Amino acid sequence: MTTLDSTTTSGEQIGAAGALMAILTAHADLPAPRFDLRETHVPDSGTTWGLRATLHDDLNGFEQWRAALDLDPAAVELKHNDGSVLAWLIVTGTVFGAPVELVGFYNLPEPATAWA
Repeated sequence: MTTLDSTTTSGEQIGAAGALMAILTAHADLPAPRFDLRETHVPDSGTTWGLRATLHDDLNGFEQWRAALDLDPAAVELKHNDGSVLAWLIVTGTVFGAPVELVGFYNLPEPATAWA
């Protein structure tokens, strides 16, 4: 893994960009998320380039992508902002050798409160 610092070059993004191309090619029929190349911290490996796929108001699309990327359904986390209707599902994994974070944002029917 590459440690990112002020000497990071754009060439260090090639692995994540290649993974993105492989993902898009393999799953061209799925709903289009927003993909971002981003710095990602990988436990025990440091910081490297990875991908973030984001869907808005499409939980079915989130599940289609989660299954297509073979991300563990038991690892999906539910997050929310207290007092807000904004909530999101998030799951991470490695796909085509790159760290991937899949996020599905959606609105709750009423503002969230602290959940036990």
